[in-house]
Amino acid sequence: MNWIKKKNLPAIKAIYHEGQPCNNLTILWNTLYSSYNLAENRPTNTRFLEGINQCSNIDWLPFTGQEFIDAITKCSNSSAPGLDHVTWKHLKSLTLDKICLSRIVNIANACITVEYWPN
Repeated sequence: MNWIKKKNLPAIKAIYHEGQPCNNLTILWNTLYSSYNLAENRPTNTRFLEGINQCSNIDWLPFTGQEFIDAITKCSNSSAPGLDHVTWKHLKSLTLDKICLSRIVNIANACITVEYWPN
């Protein structure tokens, strides 16, 4: 019994350059490279951006303990989120203590406030 049927590829339109299809990688690369270089030193007019209304800054809502718990619940207990080898299981057990959870939330909110994004 044939379990796998041949799947038809979706219809696509070839990239053409100077009337010729770019049907191999070398031709495609040369086409894209030459197109980029043609536009590289062209002046640009960005005045149209002046007509766009600027949105006001939106404050980031504080991170909550429940958000942290919800985020780590789905993580595997055996994997580690970083180079420190602290597993998700360790973090999950820390969140059982309300003081530890509040400290984690405070660190996350401090990072957001000062716009520091640790690796």
